[in-house]
Amino acid sequence: MQSLKVTITLGLFFLFSLVSLALFFNLDGEADFSSLASRDASGKKGKSTVREFEKSEVISKQDKVENEPSALFNDPAIKQAWGLKKSDAARAWKVTHGSKDVLVAVIDTGIDINHEDIKANLWKNPGETGLDKNGKDKAVNGIDDDKNGYVDDVHGWNFVSSTGDLTDNHGHGTHIAGIIGAQAGNQKGISGISPEVSLMIIKYYDPKVTNTDNLKNTINSINYAIKMGAQIINYSGGGTDYSQEEFDAVKKAEKNGILFVAAAGNERSNSDQFHYYPADYKLSNIISVTALDPSKEILSTSNFGIETVDIAAPGQNIISTLPGNSYGFMTGTSQATAFVTGAAVLVKANKTDFKFDDIKKYILSTGDASPTLAQKTRTSRSLNLFKALTVLDQGMSANGVMVTGPVHEVFTTTKGDNKELSSNPFGKSLMDAVQKSNNNTKRLGDKKENQIQ
Repeated sequence: MQSLKVTITLGLFFLFSLVSLALFFNLDGEADFSSLASRDASGKKGKSTVREFEKSEVISKQDKVENEPSALFNDPAIKQAWGLKKSDAARAWKVTHGSKDVLVAVIDTGIDINHEDIKANLWKNPGETGLDKNGKDKAVNGIDDDKNGYVDDVHGWNFVSSTGDLTDNHGHGTHIAGIIGAQAGNQKGISGISPEVSLMIIKYYDPKVTNTDNLKNTINSINYAIKMGAQIINYSGGGTDYSQEEFDAVKKAEKNGILFVAAAGNERSNSDQFHYYPADYKLSNIISVTALDPSKEILSTSNFGIETVDIAAPGQNIISTLPGNSYGFMTGTSQATAFVTGAAVLVKANKTDFKFDDIKKYILSTGDASPTLAQKTRTSRSLNLFKALTVLDQGMSANGVMVTGPVHEVFTTTKGDNKELSSNPFGKSLMDAVQKSNNNTKRLGDKKENQIQ
């Protein structure tokens, strides 16, 4: 009798276990991890609203960078800006240094609008600048002068607080904006990849504000960028949950001819198997970017995927701007994404008639091929700014991975004045500084080289 009770008990336990497993697994055999998703106050399962900026933290911070008189555009940080050298920025700047006519929406944590190295390149909403009919400054008069639904959005909008206050309470957004478009030639700080550009700042995340629907803010930010005429969107955040509304917003950007440059993510995973959005949406206007170290290897923290990640760019220990007229280093695919956005600005400035698909094709198909990237990215390439501007379009395939034709070493200006750009100051000082740095490196050995990088 006792043994019968034990048998029945074990049988019921086994049956209960089978039912529990059936509930946990879908019919196709995949675990239903959605049961672990966020829940609302009532305890019901809710859709995740996580679209955080990547796990990028400030590595170090300084008020000024080391003085280096021979540095690029007289800005003092060439020794610390290894990504510029690896991506061939010096020769790219002999072709173009960008254009204020190219409008980039930086969807991130905000910005220090008064930063000495960025403020000159901030976009100004024409409908919110100048004086109103009462002689008041439109930027601060508390009126929606351009009737776009946003009051005093002179440099962009904060979707966390629903104001025009773009204060960056983390530093991530300021860092990304600096990589894209820090001013050159002002004898301060660094130079962005595209030192001439217009930066529209859209804040979707603030670490100091809890219970914020970051996914909703992201969608609203994309729609704002579309509405206000951005040509390129830089988005350095993301999450693992698919969102139809977010997909639709990026699709709308595609229909409006906007290039969407997205971080592949710092999840240490294969995005072909474990998707990261919005980078992994299958839309033609998206460039998904992963991060390289100075040896041109993919960072161990970075996502990869031969079907989902397009290209790699510098992303380790990247120096850029931080709030309070300071500078510092950060690491991640966010930083690599900003490099590619800067490249897109250069291409657009050099070829003003290019559409987003032309820009994407040139960037992806002209990167430096590398065997180590063959199992990491779709193109097996890392960003090369110079080649993106200069490799001929002969024989380039529709998917943007085949290039033939020579790379020219001497160019004429895009304005047709027949001057050789070898005399153009843009890029020359960087090339001189890089050569000086290389000579010093050879004398000081590998240890010193690692310190410089």
